[in-house]
Amino acid sequence: MRKMFAGFAAVALVVMLGVPAFAKTETVTGKVIDVSCYKLDKTNASNDHKMPHGDMKDCAVACAKMGQPMALLTTDGKVYQLAGGLAADKNAKIVAHVAHTIEVTGDVTEKDGTMMLAADSLKMISK
Repeated sequence: MRKMFAGFAAVALVVMLGVPAFAKTETVTGKVIDVSCYKLDKTNASNDHKMPHGDMKDCAVACAKMGQPMALLTTDGKVYQLAGGLAADKNAKIVAHVAHTIEVTGDVTEKDGTMMLAADSLKMISK
């Protein structure tokens, strides 16, 4: 009986770890940014970036096309890394919206201190 209970407990634990903890659906509006360059310098919230070796024109679009993590920067300074279908195929759905303000409705979770927003579609707000 104990072995059976321990087996069920182990299976339940594995299932629980596979499901995003405390995911809730939210609508977030923000500017599409390149996470890596933004972490390097908070002024890198546009397409062109200031880098240690010089200014980089169209840096965010190039990084998005390489599949680098992209995020939404809200007006209150929160950063939501984009995931799910929006980040699929090297950010194919995001590339055209880099540095634009968009609205995304999806599942928000936190992983290692990073807010993640998983969604498959977006709504363009402004360029």
